[in-house]
Amino acid sequence: MQSLVLAGGKGIRLRPITLHTPKPIVPIANMPLLLYQLELLRRGGVRDVVLSLSYQPQKIEDRIGDGSRSKVRISYAVETSPLGTAGAFKNAAHLISETAVVLNGDILTDVDLDAVIQYHKERQAAATIVLAPVPNPAGYGLVVTDPEGRVTRFIEKPKPEEVTCDTINAGIYILEPKLLDYVPEGEPFTFEYGLFPRLLELGERVMGFVWRGYWRDVGTPESYLQANLDVIAGRVSLLEAPNWMRPDTFDEKAEIDSLSLVDPSCTLKAGVQIVNSVVSRNCYIEDRARIENSLVRTGSRIGTAASVSNTVIGKGCHVGKSVIIGRGAVLGDKTVVTDYSRL
Repeated sequence: MQSLVLAGGKGIRLRPITLHTPKPIVPIANMPLLLYQLELLRRGGVRDVVLSLSYQPQKIEDRIGDGSRSKVRISYAVETSPLGTAGAFKNAAHLISETAVVLNGDILTDVDLDAVIQYHKERQAAATIVLAPVPNPAGYGLVVTDPEGRVTRFIEKPKPEEVTCDTINAGIYILEPKLLDYVPEGEPFTFEYGLFPRLLELGERVMGFVWRGYWRDVGTPESYLQANLDVIAGRVSLLEAPNWMRPDTFDEKAEIDSLSLVDPSCTLKAGVQIVNSVVSRNCYIEDRARIENSLVRTGSRIGTAASVSNTVIGKGCHVGKSVIIGRGAVLGDKTVVTDYSRL
């Protein structure tokens, strides 16, 4: 079994987090998002993975390498210009020779791939789309299925009266290689608006597999922060964060709750409080600073008596003395917040 990971997007919705870091390698609980996806594929019996890249491909290749650390074999297919989801599938055709698991590079899930693959084979489907139920499907594209699970209709941005189900495209597919013949060469083409509707028109068997476990689109800063908090809370079971010993750079009067993840390279001064948060490498947290429900990325400094809550702090930021930041703030890399500021 092969896999194609669509990791070429610019991550515009996730800015400013993705201005200097490609979306597929933004850290989730201090590990790149792609490593979670590679572990998902490995657990599903997939060992041959193609990464489809476009935006800042060298950064991704440098970080992920040949896949040996994740016990998979990785090949790279780089687009010279964005080709869309199905176009990326076609661009990697020379590397795909069998049934493939295709997944978007911005999702975090622990879907049971073994069950999805078995479902696909038993129903002799040309394509199987994993579907995720969401509380408010009106903001997504609905995928409608019949009682046997066969996809009958796609409804993009449905009106309230058109919402007859709660299942959306989860960005995970099992595709037969013959579908490459339906995708034009060298031009933008998508699964959602191009290939899948065409398959229905041609009478190909397209099935929907509903996954009611953990699934998250890590496409916005709010969802990105929540993904970090979900991982440290144990809501998604893929990679386990290291259980570090308390290093000497953590003052004995610094308080870290049992959920939080703080890299041992950090310095924590007296009276620091870390609550339900992730703090990445080489951060410096000064006296009496409090970080709650937040993510602080590599090389940032949080000043004395500062309060950071429900916030993403980018790489190399400086948050001054007695600053208060909260309510979903997002600081881009190298942001400076001067003393006593309120955000």
